Amino acid sequence: MNIKPRQYFVTGIGTGVGKTICTAMLAQLWQMAYWKPIQSGDLEQSDSMMLNHLLDHKIQIFKERFRLHTAASPHQSAFLDGIEMHLEDFELPDKQIDLLVEGAGGLFVPINDKECIIDLINKLAIPAILVCRDYLGAINHSLLSIKALENHQIPLHYLVLNGEFNPFSKEILLKHMPEDCRLIQIPELEELDPAQMQHALSKITIEN
Repeated sequence: MNIKPRQYFVTGIGTGVGKTICTAMLAQLWQMAYWKPIQSGDLEQSDSMMLNHLLDHKIQIFKERFRLHTAASPHQSAFLDGIEMHLEDFELPDKQIDLLVEGAGGLFVPINDKECIIDLINKLAIPAILVCRDYLGAINHSLLSIKALENHQIPLHYLVLNGEFNPFSKEILLKHMPEDCRLIQIPELEELDPAQMQHALSKITIEN
């Protein structure tokens, strides 16, 4: 009997919430391949390169579909590079393996003037993992993201709390999680290096 591979799209409640670090830790924990469809800026220090470093070259990393030169919204960066991106440009690099796909920014980051990251998730037809970080306004951003996934009929399989969370914030998020969603808590990394990754991996908790 064929076992369906585990494939998830890792998105966040905004930019800078730690999607790449969380994706790296989950890729190591679950032994999954990695793909970043759009790299917007930082081509000399891309997210794929960071993952490769943190995981000591131990997982398969697929080449980005688009490598854009400007650190800006993908639709702006693509315009500056003289190219266009459309949903039909994207296909999973391998539908038969366990794979984590990392988005750019949050759900409504535009890839062109009509389509956003949330539309790309729908196009790829895989469930989501939502990364949250605690800051003033994070509750609002988290609940909006959860509701947006629900409205677009995208299953949310895991909610990731990255770093320390105010217990009042955590309580609200737990009350609004979908029933079949699981909670992952990832500790803060003191340094971005493979040794710290291994230390943090031992402290990850996954709750039903």
